[in-house]
Amino acid sequence: MRFRDYDPGRDKEAVHRIWREIGWIEKKKEQEAMDLFLESSCAMVAEVNGEAESLVATVSGSIRYLKEDLTLSALAGVTTGRIARKRGLASQLAAMAIARDAAQGALVSGLGMFEQGYYNQLGFGTGGYEHWCSFDPAQLDVELSPRIPRRITPDDWEAVHSSRLSRNRGHGSCNLEAARLTQSEMLWSKNGFGLGYYDGAHGELTHHFWYRTDDVECGPYSISWMTYQYRDQFLELLALLKSLGDQVRLVRVREPQGIQLQDLLKKPFKMRQVSEKSKYESRMRASAYWQVRICDLNGCLECTHLARERVRFNLILTDPIEGFLEKDAPWRGVAGNYLVTLGPSSEAKPGTDTTLPTLNASVGAFTRMWLGVRPATGLSWTDELSAPEELLEALDRLLCLPDPKPDWDF
Repeated sequence: MRFRDYDPGRDKEAVHRIWREIGWIEKKKEQEAMDLFLESSCAMVAEVNGEAESLVATVSGSIRYLKEDLTLSALAGVTTGRIARKRGLASQLAAMAIARDAAQGALVSGLGMFEQGYYNQLGFGTGGYEHWCSFDPAQLDVELSPRIPRRITPDDWEAVHSSRLSRNRGHGSCNLEAARLTQSEMLWSKNGFGLGYYDGAHGELTHHFWYRTDDVECGPYSISWMTYQYRDQFLELLALLKSLGDQVRLVRVREPQGIQLQDLLKKPFKMRQVSEKSKYESRMRASAYWQVRICDLNGCLECTHLARERVRFNLILTDPIEGFLEKDAPWRGVAGNYLVTLGPSSEAKPGTDTTLPTLNASVGAFTRMWLGVRPATGLSWTDELSAPEELLEALDRLLCLPDPKPDWDF
């Protein structure tokens, strides 16, 4: 077995085969989307019998911590062909990709998981719940009359990507840099189409939806993403969505950060009951399917500015990723003993102060606490995190943050 960088001239056919075997591509359009994705990523392969049999790709971007943007490496594809399963190729290759990006300056790494637990061995911790709301668009309680929108197609990928980058963002939100990634997502969407408004000072696309559906006539429609910058744009998009309700029976929307969509629905409990177990069932589902990990502890804490009390403590941090890396790897995780300060200015430096309390944590659990996924006390019950009760309570008060929402799947 050999690990190396992806070479499209040599490996394209083999990685297409991998993705066909796992069911990620079938049609020519999906193959084209895959190629665009790989052009926009930094990919590595594991070679078996002279051919690529495992593929890992990362894409660069940013993640917002309160008002600061931190460099992000998103592990956007970890796949292995049928003949090379259960041999540790994917985990070792993923660890190498994370180490490469961390050595090049990524402060945080993130991914979308296929199942909870697997990526914990690489130091990842589970993110917060995403709420997906399915409802009859005619039931939206929005009285605004929307203007006539413009149609959006995959040919508009550059304008769409710019609109995504300039959208209203909150804590935990992510941007992925390469515009071809948006083009790839648009091509991947079954029966994909968009509607939106070009209200920018120079004609830029300011707010829009991108939809996909198996049934164009009546739905359900899924909204892959929506972008807006201000309240009025958000309400106009909802009014536009409502205008489709004379034909479309159900839409599925990810609840935006800071918004409770139930506030904007007429008789949500009645609609849930009358549509139960139907193709067009109104419902709300929650799922925590993304994970993150800190790759540079002090780099992340230097961008952490908390408008509350100052807390200092010892941190004994463990990081399991080092077990998957060679001794000469350019980065070997963040395990160690640190003296941590959290507050209006924060830092982590090597050392111990015997007069301070000590927090023991895995990097995944510490990342969850730092990002505000769950409070320190709750994590001490369910994850690899422990400390004296007084320190846990102080951290609960200090890290009282908005729910982190990436708002961009990877």
